[in-house]
Amino acid sequence: MQTSNVRPESMERITTKALAEAFIEEQIKAVREQVGDKKVLLALSGGVDSSVVAALLIKAIGKQLVCVHVNHGLMRKGESENVIEVFGKTLDANLIYVDATDRFLYLLGGVSDPEQKRKIIGAEFINVFADEARKLEGVEFLAQGTIYPDILESVKQAEGKKAVKSHHNVGGLPQDLKFQLVEPVKLLFKDEVRVVGEALGLPHAMVYRQPFPGPGLGVRCLGAITRNRLDALREADAILREEFEKNGLSEKVWQYFIAVPDMKSVGVKDESRYEGWPAIIRAVNTTDAMTATIEEIPYTLLHHITDRITHEVNGINRVLLDLTPKPIGTIEWE
Repeated sequence: MQTSNVRPESMERITTKALAEAFIEEQIKAVREQVGDKKVLLALSGGVDSSVVAALLIKAIGKQLVCVHVNHGLMRKGESENVIEVFGKTLDANLIYVDATDRFLYLLGGVSDPEQKRKIIGAEFINVFADEARKLEGVEFLAQGTIYPDILESVKQAEGKKAVKSHHNVGGLPQDLKFQLVEPVKLLFKDEVRVVGEALGLPHAMVYRQPFPGPGLGVRCLGAITRNRLDALREADAILREEFEKNGLSEKVWQYFIAVPDMKSVGVKDESRYEGWPAIIRAVNTTDAMTATIEEIPYTLLHHITDRITHEVNGINRVLLDLTPKPIGTIEWE
């Protein structure tokens, strides 16, 4: 059973179906040995990592798995509805849906520091899971879609180096938390997780779904979160995703999104002064999430996206393009 948070140098990268199947069998055995006949709660966001973990755990322990999808109010447009449709209906998962929007936004009120926001969101996730666990019998384990880049960016890699950022699913668990963690893909990079997902038989569209951070739009609504700016961000992001899908970029680009900072600029609307937020487009390609390059977007498409966002989204009056690779910039702004 995997207990270390350090990937062995001898561990072969999972690049083929055969290697993925061997990994799956190894993890099924490890999970069954760890869990026994107890129940497991899974933080199911609907993203690639948690979806692959869900499929693996269903294969390993079946109905002992209880999937919990928490709508923290920081989801993309239509995200929670899609999770309910795919996992609750199509895959017949043991799914609990929790709408905790007001709970999260209350705690995040006035908080501008990105690390503090991440820690608040992570801690509240644990609280929500604990609340759900109290309603169930036999739950002793908490499953998470932690992957290796999460660990690498959350700990000091060498003396004198600061962590890049904390992740809600790495460390920081309360000492009195009775759950033991189940993290079957924690030593894998993102590209390996996708290979494992396809070997598990998950739909291609689900396996290659765009990554989405655990704190959701909370780290893309830069600075202190307000409901109206969060709503503007959600609508602008939906337009970007729609246009990328229409123009064949949705699978070509690894991750693309909108970030909206807590600042306004002067604009003109209906021949009057119009103060609004800028929407920042970021589109990057990567294989392991440790480095990233910028995807070039045709200017005609950029002009069209700009026109749609500035005319259709209330509160946005500028559209900007982020051309910074990783390093020096991280993939997310916060």
